[in-house]
Amino acid sequence: MDKQRCSWANPANPLYLAYHDTEWGVPCHDERRLFEMLNLEGAQAGLSWETILNKRENYRAAFDQWDAHKIAAYGPDKVAELLGNAGIVRNRLKVAAAITNAQAYLRLLDSGSSLDKLLWSYVGGKPIVRGDGPRPAKTELSDRLSKDLAKLGFKFVGSTIMYAYMQGIGMVDDHAPDCFCRKARK
Repeated sequence: MDKQRCSWANPANPLYLAYHDTEWGVPCHDERRLFEMLNLEGAQAGLSWETILNKRENYRAAFDQWDAHKIAAYGPDKVAELLGNAGIVRNRLKVAAAITNAQAYLRLLDSGSSLDKLLWSYVGGKPIVRGDGPRPAKTELSDRLSKDLAKLGFKFVGSTIMYAYMQGIGMVDDHAPDCFCRKARK
C-alpha cells in the first residue's frame, strides 16, 4: 500500500518523494545544509521547488559543495562560469546573491554566531507544528526572519522564501495531518 503523503509531493519524481519523506519538515542543525538550503530557496524564487531540487547536485558541484569560504571569494571568471552552467538557474542576481550570502554568512560566523544558533532562536529550539488549517505563504515569523537576515546582508530572503526555508529545514512542520511523516512524529 502506498504511503499517504502531502499532496505537493510529486509521486512521479523519486527525488521529490525522498525530499518529502526524509528532509522537508525535519529539524536541521547542519551548518552547510542550512547554508545550502538558504541559497537554494533563494534560487527557487519564481520557479518551482521541484526544478531546483532536480538541479541540486548540479548546484553542489557548481558552488563547491556550498563551501562558503570559496564562494565568498568568487570573482568575475567564476561568475561567468556559473552563468554559463546549464545545470543551474543562470540568473545573474541569484548567482550574485549566493556570493553575497557567503560573505554575510562568514561575517555571522566571525561574530560568534551561526545559522543554526540564529535560526533556531526564533522558535526556541523547537519546530512549530502547524495545525490542520491552510498553509500560509508567509507568517509574522517569516517576516521578522526575512528582515533580520536582510539587515545582516543576506539576499533573496523575502518573507515567502523564508517561510519555505523554515519548512525545508524543519523549523516549521507543515506536513498534512494525514501524511505519514506527520503521523510518524506524533
